[in-house]
Amino acid sequence: MASAGDQDRPTSPISPSSPTSSAIRKAGTRLLPATKAQPKEMLPVGRKPTVQYVVEELAQAGITQVLFVTGRKKTSIEDHFDRDPELERRLAESNDEQRQDLITSRGVSFFYTRQSVQAGNADAVRQAQEFVGDEPFVVAFGDTIIKSEGRQSLLQRMIHTHQRAGAACTLAVEEVPADEAFRYGVVGPVADADLSADAFRLAELVEKPDKGTAPSNLAIAPRYVFDRSIFGAIDATLPGRSGELWLTDSIEILVKQGLAVQATRLRDGERRYDIGTFETYFKAFIDFALSDDRYGYMIRQYLIWKADQI
Repeated sequence: MASAGDQDRPTSPISPSSPTSSAIRKAGTRLLPATKAQPKEMLPVGRKPTVQYVVEELAQAGITQVLFVTGRKKTSIEDHFDRDPELERRLAESNDEQRQDLITSRGVSFFYTRQSVQAGNADAVRQAQEFVGDEPFVVAFGDTIIKSEGRQSLLQRMIHTHQRAGAACTLAVEEVPADEAFRYGVVGPVADADLSADAFRLAELVEKPDKGTAPSNLAIAPRYVFDRSIFGAIDATLPGRSGELWLTDSIEILVKQGLAVQATRLRDGERRYDIGTFETYFKAFIDFALSDDRYGYMIRQYLIWKADQI
């Protein structure tokens, strides 16, 4: 499922899971004044809008159907993923290198639904209930890029361990400074958890805990694999902060029901880029510009020169 919403609603693709074994094929994917007329998912990071990186991540993991849960002023997302045969033809005739960036989502079908009322990210996921049916599915927030290196991406590992364990939920986590844990949804592993394993069971989840009360410094990175039990948990979720339904609270209900909820940790070489503030957006843009195959060297030289001028 893909969701594109405002503030903390998931702006990412929702998609039923990968074509390995019992295929997950689907997945679900919010800075003024920059976002006054466009969603932050469409802010460019390097050469592409943020949400395109998310869709490419889903496609790499075998996702073939993506549902965007959108809100007001999100039509640019639909326009971006619509085919433009005339533009593609012109780029092909000119051998323009940008052509490849336009076709990276080939083989993926896109669907759209709207969350008319900002009732929280759990409610956004609920909009996908009919779309996913009885299949397991992925939720990825469209304003967060996960950069993976190596043969198997974070999402591919999550899908594999989810299916192997028969889990109700598998989510991604990253280590954050302990004094910043209050800014995030935080997990608490079971007492005997092996945190170096591909996946480990969770005993609790807390959405933005009070300072000094977090059960760990493992923060949720917004990538999830669910089975359909999450919809019953969302129905049982009470409004939390700001009166909205929080996905972390819904997953906590799964834990209390005794269902298998597990976490997969970001590895060395994997990084989460949250396009949520100007600081994090600027850092993401710089990192992706520096790693650009064509322009990265020139950008590095410019930054070195610029630093000498300060």
